[in-house]
Amino acid sequence: MPCYRCGTRQVDPDRGESPWKRGVREDRQVLICPGCQSAFDWTADLDRCPVCSSIHLVRRLGEVECRDCGSVGPSAAAALTAVVAGLASDPAGQGGRENAAVGLAEEVESALARVLGRAGRPAGVS
Repeated sequence: MPCYRCGTRQVDPDRGESPWKRGVREDRQVLICPGCQSAFDWTADLDRCPVCSSIHLVRRLGEVECRDCGSVGPSAAAALTAVVAGLASDPAGQGGRENAAVGLAEEVESALARVLGRAGRPAGVS
């Protein structure tokens, strides 16, 4: 993965701790090379923990974890997707999370069928 600012690629580090830093920016895991660390205020570009405002975040499997306070939550994209899915399946807000989960499951099943080249099953058929 290259530095998000200059595009320099990371090479295998010498023994010990790497001089490269990592963080989360715009909901993506990024690396910051030593040159950009000294030339820019790179910390201003990083996402912050909603609990403690730390920049020491890691993103994995759709979640963002704060290395300082241990807070774990959905990434901003995952949270937005859940909200949009809920609104799309129940615009009036009548059915709540159950309808959003069913709608999302159907969308995922349909997308997998398209990607894997399978014929989709009719909705509601298990």
